[in-house]
Amino acid sequence: MPELPKVHELRRELGLPTAIAIVIGTVIGSGIFLVPKTAVLKTGSVDMVFLVWIFGGLLSLAGALTYAELAAAMPEAGGEYVYLREAYGPFFAFVYGWTQFWVAKSGSLATLATGFFLYVANLIPALDQVAAVTPIPLGENGAPLEIRYGQLFAIGVLLILAVVNYFGVREGGNLQIIATVVKVALIGAIIAVGLFSGEGRVSNFATSIPAAGGITGFFGALVAILWAYDGWNNVSMVSSEIKDPQRNLPKALIIGSLAVMAIYLLANVAYFFVLSAAEVAASDRVAAEMMRHVFGPDAGKWVSVAAMISIFAALNGSYLGGSRIPYAMARDGLFFKALGEVHPVRRTPGNSILWLGAWASVLVLSGRYDQLFTYVIFASWILYGMAAASVLVLRYKKPDLVRPYRTLGYPVVPVLFVLVASLLIFFTLRDSPRESIMGLLLIVAGVPFYFYWKKRLPRAQS
Repeated sequence: MPELPKVHELRRELGLPTAIAIVIGTVIGSGIFLVPKTAVLKTGSVDMVFLVWIFGGLLSLAGALTYAELAAAMPEAGGEYVYLREAYGPFFAFVYGWTQFWVAKSGSLATLATGFFLYVANLIPALDQVAAVTPIPLGENGAPLEIRYGQLFAIGVLLILAVVNYFGVREGGNLQIIATVVKVALIGAIIAVGLFSGEGRVSNFATSIPAAGGITGFFGALVAILWAYDGWNNVSMVSSEIKDPQRNLPKALIIGSLAVMAIYLLANVAYFFVLSAAEVAASDRVAAEMMRHVFGPDAGKWVSVAAMISIFAALNGSYLGGSRIPYAMARDGLFFKALGEVHPVRRTPGNSILWLGAWASVLVLSGRYDQLFTYVIFASWILYGMAAASVLVLRYKKPDLVRPYRTLGYPVVPVLFVLVASLLIFFTLRDSPRESIMGLLLIVAGVPFYFYWKKRLPRAQS
């Protein structure tokens, strides 16, 4: 009888510090520098801005507490993909994975990489120059597509990080710890400048601007703030490589989410202590504007350095988590087979990492990643809500499943998360119907592929 080919598996090489660094490092990207402007424009007042930041943080913590139970009970690669598969079956798991690979995770990587180049361009303006013009009509209003040096630079960053993560999860994890520690230290320094420079005024906290306000303004700001909080779930995607996952995954999710919430609130205290609501609303880069108030016009460059490192850590964390989703799909026979292979020496899902990086690079080059990302927000939150609800479904469906950690405040905490996710879906559909429908169409496009791969599965597995 011929010997079957050996199937290599992922190794558990990431400890608790790396898991926490994945949560903090992936969540804190460019949002801490950009979102305060959107929040004050939507709500109109500083106190409402803080209310939305706190509400968004508590909502993320509710999600983290819910996911902690799921991650500890099912510490497998793929995170939400696994939870959806076990609770609702392979179809919804596939829909989630399809959306993440082609649009959500790849679009997030493209967005972060482009944000990285834009901050570098503040220091090296030549990166913003056009390198080539192609005849492809993907530019503004169907014009020829322009490729800038910065886009090529962004692709280089994506490919370098892909190679680092390809050569070992420990290498990727160590890079995540270093980048996250440096990032938090730099953001801490910016916060300290705002709080202790002597340039602040308590009266700024009572300032306001004309805005929509009310429930519409609240949820408008919440969409932006939840984007800033997005990414806390990435550590669950790399569950199969976390040591002692039953203990470390819940700790990482909860500690990381609380740390992010504290950093965001302190940063906003510093911003609004130095700047009025009108000044924040007029600034595209609020941290840089705060530093210019304190130290003069050249001080904003230091914020560019902090933003670059912040985005770099978020990029690396997105690779660590995002590449495990297509790997899990391929292992189930629901995606390209090559993406389910583990490197025999490095023990990483090498093909999945490289494919994700390559597709994100295409999106960077096309310039259409931001539009795709907008389209998929609506559909993604439907799937996030379903993933959180799976903790309720599995308590009923699999009562004997070993649960080393049980959700604190169950069932109120997961129900609260699902209800707010439903409200967010409603307001997104109401305010952006075209983008919401386009997002659903992007997902529907994957349905024929699901049935194609499902048909090829052995009967017992399908």
